[in-house]
Amino acid sequence: QTYAPKLILLDITDISCIRDVAKEILHCYGCVDILINNASMKVKGAVQSISLELDKKIMDANYFGPITLTKAILPNMISRRTGQIVLINSIQGKIGIPFRAAYAASKHAAVGFFDCLRAEMEEFDISVSTVSPTFICSYHRQPAPGNWEASIWK
Repeated sequence: QTYAPKLILLDITDISCIRDVAKEILHCYGCVDILINNASMKVKGAVQSISLELDKKIMDANYFGPITLTKAILPNMISRRTGQIVLINSIQGKIGIPFRAAYAASKHAAVGFFDCLRAEMEEFDISVSTVSPTFICSYHRQPAPGNWEASIWK
């Protein structure tokens, strides 16, 4: 029997659809053995220059999105008493640097959540890991100064 994977798209910032996508994944594949939370959005700018709307968008992508998806998949892993959850985070989840307040805050929050989850999931033999790479260049060219919307990279 040949296996043909199904492409299932997910916008991690659309919190309202994450549970439905998780249900579709579980229906299609039966289970998730390894969940890698790798989506991310960042912005560079002074605190007073970044709108609250953009702060919320960053928090949705980097914190609420991954925890919503994890919570949707978790009951299946718990019932099977197996699984691995990985958060690809950032060194900025441990230290803050100027002009990255929204990004660093979202990454700090994610680390806190997944550290607690790791302790809770030990009894179910579910592994929870956080990977915090140092600074990387995730784009090919700098956006124009003052163009904060263009500085967001998924």
